[in-house]
Amino acid sequence: MKTVNIGLIGLGTVGGGVVGILQDHQEDFQRHYALDLRLARVADRNTARFTQLGLDPAICTDDAFALISDPDVDVVIELIGGTGVAKDVVAAALEAGKRVVTANKALMASSGHTLLKAAEDRGVELRFEASVGGGIPIIEPLKHALTANKITRVLGIVNGTTNYMLTHMSERGLSYDDALAEAQAKGYAEADPSADVDGADAAAKIAILASIAFHSTVTIDQVHTEGIRNLSATDVAYAATMGYTVKLLAIAQLTDEGIDIRVHPTMIPAGHQLSSVKGVYNAIYVTGDAVGDTMFFGEGAGAGAAASAVVGDVIEAARALADNNTTLGCTCTDDLPIRPITELETCYYLRMIVDDKSGVLAKMTEVFAAHDVSLDSIMQQGVAHDGTAEIIYVTHRAREEAIRRVLAELEGLDVVTEIAALIRVEAL
Repeated sequence: MKTVNIGLIGLGTVGGGVVGILQDHQEDFQRHYALDLRLARVADRNTARFTQLGLDPAICTDDAFALISDPDVDVVIELIGGTGVAKDVVAAALEAGKRVVTANKALMASSGHTLLKAAEDRGVELRFEASVGGGIPIIEPLKHALTANKITRVLGIVNGTTNYMLTHMSERGLSYDDALAEAQAKGYAEADPSADVDGADAAAKIAILASIAFHSTVTIDQVHTEGIRNLSATDVAYAATMGYTVKLLAIAQLTDEGIDIRVHPTMIPAGHQLSSVKGVYNAIYVTGDAVGDTMFFGEGAGAGAAASAVVGDVIEAARALADNNTTLGCTCTDDLPIRPITELETCYYLRMIVDDKSGVLAKMTEVFAAHDVSLDSIMQQGVAHDGTAEIIYVTHRAREEAIRRVLAELEGLDVVTEIAALIRVEAL
């Protein structure tokens, strides 16, 4: 039986879940893995959490660095969040020779390479399964079970808040504002939902996945990011009539020119597996040259799901400690360029408000042709009381740069009142 002392920093929702798992399953871990996982120290600035969680005052402190300097602590769990104090905490713990577990996606997406190098230099490990997909195992499969493959694509639904909103915009016709209000009322969205609805949360996660899958450092600032804030129920409904579902997809693909990485609302075929992922669930699709297509599905958020991944990492870190081993660290051996979004080639859905008069369609079609953008379909959706009509175009595969030139020219036409929507379409 190997005793491993754990220091937990951050007693928020996930931290409370970690305490519960360690308490409820301590005997199971002893029996199954010959590991006695002891919560030796906890740290949180909100000292009221100690009493709320029934923790022994003797192991509690409001000083995270005092916990790190405790020689009896073997594994440090960082659940503070953010990239400020959390980075200092993780760096200090690694420097002190501690094995570290974190759920911090923002930190790993911005400074993961540096921190993994620091762990390697100290002969310890930094584990971060909970940073992507909550309770869905995806980091470990990419770093171990799928390493025999050349991974060519990783994409998926990695934000439960936006997936919940889009599900109800599609199935119940809710507006963006009503869907957001409902998500907030149910606790799925924060009071400030910006990180979710503007795509930053998904961008951090796909940066982490791309770095591992393609063995090249990708940071969050390199991810082209668009959220769902400007998405309307009208376009979600039109997509459904055309046989598509709208999802906020995080996409990373390996191309001959480098890594294509982006987050944006996407129309995907209604028959694809990702279309059936609803509510707060997440799903991550991985394509390898040997294994083909695989999909990882489950709850992407919540105390139980994230805490499950955190404690799983703790067990693996404790096993490695017991055997005096380290696990696979950073494998970012390549330096691949990031492909500019302007070089993307895909299909596009465009909805425009135009004057309802003869010659308008012809004039607009000339603009598409002038920039070598081929049209797959054109639909007119009635006439409004102000004499305007909705025109919906779906293109064949086209270059993003060409689409942007088309939009710029269309905006200058006196017959175009508004370019109401542009959504990329993926055939998958």
